[in-house]
Amino acid sequence: MEAVLAIAIGVLTGAGVYLLLRPRTFQVIMGLTLISYAVNLFIFSMGRLKVDSEPVLQPGVVATLQNTADPMPQALVLTAIVIGFAMTALFLVVMLASRGISDTDHVDGQEREET
Repeated sequence: MEAVLAIAIGVLTGAGVYLLLRPRTFQVIMGLTLISYAVNLFIFSMGRLKVDSEPVLQPGVVATLQNTADPMPQALVLTAIVIGFAMTALFLVVMLASRGISDTDHVDGQEREET
């Protein structure tokens, strides 16, 4: 399970960095979004992955570190998802305004010559 999560984090980070290096603003925004998803998965994994474990303890079971996951990373990820959604919406509005003003969607404001 940890290997699958590590591979997913690596793929999301790699794709995000690739998109961040692209010249168009929408690709940059999607790259930032993918990197934020990778960071969320990384933070979530810090709370220990539990497979075949009950999310709520049964009555009479003593809560120990062996049978519960840490809820703090889950709360942090939930907060980060909400902040990331608001940040993406703001970036999209700024991108549309920039495109309306400059008539281009390149990051540096200049069209590149395709040869």
